[in-house]
Amino acid sequence: MKNRIRWIAAHGLVRYGAKKAAKAGDLQAKLVVDPETRANPRQVFEKIRATGPLVKTRISNITVTHRVVHDLLRSDDLRVTEIGASLPSPLRWIEKRTRSKALHPLKPPSLLSVEPPEHTRYRKLVTSVFTPRAVARMREMVQEKADSLLSELAAAGPQVDIVHEYCAQLPVAVISTILGVPDKDRQRVLEFGEMAAPSLDIGLSWEQFNRVEDGLAQFDAWLAGHLAELRRNPGDDLMSQLIRAEEDGVGLDDEELRATAGLVLAAGFETTVNLLGSGIRLLLDNPNQLEILRNDPSHWPTAVDEMLRLESPVQLTARMAKHDVTIEGVPVSEGALVILVLAGANRDPDVFDDPYRFDVTRANAGKHLSFSGGRHYCLGASLAKAETEVGLKTLFDKFPHLRLAGEGVRRDTRVLHGWASLPVDLGQPATADHPS
Repeated sequence: MKNRIRWIAAHGLVRYGAKKAAKAGDLQAKLVVDPETRANPRQVFEKIRATGPLVKTRISNITVTHRVVHDLLRSDDLRVTEIGASLPSPLRWIEKRTRSKALHPLKPPSLLSVEPPEHTRYRKLVTSVFTPRAVARMREMVQEKADSLLSELAAAGPQVDIVHEYCAQLPVAVISTILGVPDKDRQRVLEFGEMAAPSLDIGLSWEQFNRVEDGLAQFDAWLAGHLAELRRNPGDDLMSQLIRAEEDGVGLDDEELRATAGLVLAAGFETTVNLLGSGIRLLLDNPNQLEILRNDPSHWPTAVDEMLRLESPVQLTARMAKHDVTIEGVPVSEGALVILVLAGANRDPDVFDDPYRFDVTRANAGKHLSFSGGRHYCLGASLAKAETEVGLKTLFDKFPHLRLAGEGVRRDTRVLHGWASLPVDLGQPATADHPS
């Protein structure tokens, strides 16, 4: 009963209102409840863009303008949100009192939902462990994992679901090694991530809500046990280092550690799973671009940025006004939401020429905003890019005749964007004598 009341307050009423608003033509509501719009949002993005740099909708305020998104990600007039914060007062009261005690990516002390000084302290401790040097050393390990997984695929092929068998397995193997997750637990961690992925969305169905609650509860219980084991038997992994990390003699307490570790672990593979799958689909749909990469592999880093730009694994983020403020001529009251559509900003024609075209040589592909910006810029950005570059180059080198074997299924999430499954035919693998 408690769960049902919470679902009604946090999602059910929002879902009902969004459906009505979408029927009336509200553009943001279509992004919330219309699967066809989520699968192909171009028309809605361009209608928002044509309306203005910041558009007031029945739900909140929304922008797809690169300049505005870039600036608002760094604005001191706005703050990150937390779960339930944008609900009307009575619903917020209900949601807070029926909320599960399990960790949630949008519940403090998660890095996604706190601001300085708490955010500064948490992030400083995490970055003291996840240094650029530590991430750079991981590239060799990513290559080893990719080679091992692809050897297994070659033996199992030729037709596989590349998302399940490779795109998911590579990043979960990498982040698990980094964070000291035993081999026997990796599949469970992957399942927790899949169950909890819609937790960033609003307007969940009752079925989705229950899967999310179950996934978060299971993940929280597993994580508490994992951290306790690392305290008893610390290793040289980064999670053990994070447990020991201190700033001015103060480390993370148990709740802060679980929230931070949970976010780092889940974010460490969830977005990369999506990026790998989207990258494969883009290259198979644009064989001329794949040919460019085969002829000149120096374009791979730019290609990864272009994949991030065109198929942003995180489609949007939200900010809340700290006080009454006017943005782009639009009055935004204290506590009001502003939705920053990263995927729309990444297709802004004022910044990107022919923005819906996939171009692995695009000179300014790195101007994408897929990793957010400002103090909330993604901690794992460099690792995600390295995993994608190594993972995709190795895949297409190993299987030069790789092709689609079906249409595939997109993920049924609004904030996270990618493929739930993508069937492919691996074709004949390359050999030392015949590399292609």
